[in-house]
Amino acid sequence: MSELLRDTQQAFDSVAVDYDGPLGNNALIQRIRSRTMDVVQKNFPPGSHLLDLGCGTGLDAVFLASTGYKVTAIDWSAEMVKRTKSRVIQAGLQASVEVRHLGFHQLNEFRVESFDGVYSDLGALNCAANMDETAALIGRILKPQGKLIASVMGRACPWEWILYSSKGQWQRARLRFTRDLMPVPLNGRRVWTRYFAPSDFETIFSKIGFKLIDLRALGLFVPPPYMIRFYERHPGLIDFLQKLDDSMGRWLIFRQWGDHFLIAMQKND
Repeated sequence: MSELLRDTQQAFDSVAVDYDGPLGNNALIQRIRSRTMDVVQKNFPPGSHLLDLGCGTGLDAVFLASTGYKVTAIDWSAEMVKRTKSRVIQAGLQASVEVRHLGFHQLNEFRVESFDGVYSDLGALNCAANMDETAALIGRILKPQGKLIASVMGRACPWEWILYSSKGQWQRARLRFTRDLMPVPLNGRRVWTRYFAPSDFETIFSKIGFKLIDLRALGLFVPPPYMIRFYERHPGLIDFLQKLDDSMGRWLIFRQWGDHFLIAMQKND
């Protein structure tokens, strides 16, 4: 196991117990989650077999299974996998959700063309150690015409520029423009993270035979989830900004921006 993979695994293991709270599922995160799930449901009929990449504590997997999907949920964090298994049992959905302790680099453990669709929420794919390799493995396990739905942390986040530039923290304001994996602190540990422009992410998958079918900004006008205190002070303003996000996030001039972007791509063959 590489040091990068070990660091990321240990960081998420350390926060798994509390991850359903403000750290991993605050009100702003829930807005991203709900919009990602909406797109998943619009692209796959109930009964589809979906792979959850980076399932965390299993909120998405259990939600989709409860609405009629078959889900295989994986995570590189053993503690997150334990939380997901517990949530599945509590919901009585063992027949609909399989949970496995696997990283993105281990997707070749699945049979070729196993899944109708793959989804990944809240920037899990930003932690892929090798995105080109991960993309190839996703292509391998998707059925012909299968789709990938992913909410991914973007490179151009206006709120972040404004926040850190206003404090004179220029290095932090420029953080997302680094194209390599970088250590992002989490609970005193490191999560190795790479930020993507939507066009770069699309190119990685188009090179292996995927086509873009949908793209929108998430968190273009709405602040990033770590600004939850701002949300709590100004809930009416955030509701208004969310309406702008939802109405304008797919506009060509805006969809390369935002804290996250939500992308849907389809395998051609």
